[in-house]
Amino acid sequence: MEVFRVPRKIILKQRIPIPVAKKILESVDEAELGEFQKRTLEYTRKFSKISPERSNELLEELVKKFQLEESIAVQIVNAFPETIEEIRSIVAVKGRIVTNDELVNILELIKKFKE
Repeated sequence: MEVFRVPRKIILKQRIPIPVAKKILESVDEAELGEFQKRTLEYTRKFSKISPERSNELLEELVKKFQLEESIAVQIVNAFPETIEEIRSIVAVKGRIVTNDELVNILELIKKFKE
């Protein structure tokens, strides 16, 4: 039996939250996914904490309100931290100093997006 595979080509490189990746992967018939994509889909199903639409809204608000880099905001959306210490550990990676008031405000924003 001959197996034909559709060639894969990168058409866009962009940081996206886990829920958005889940939506993209679920839009494809699972039979057409390769092993890596199937494992990634399983991961996204396990770790998606909010809907793709809400994750994009949260991402935009984090970038606009707190002037966070998109990569940091994506990590916050993916981790969906529940404490100030968890947020601090994500934000501190780039060496940016964030005040306790900002951390509290970020945490309050995240809590608003919990389903």
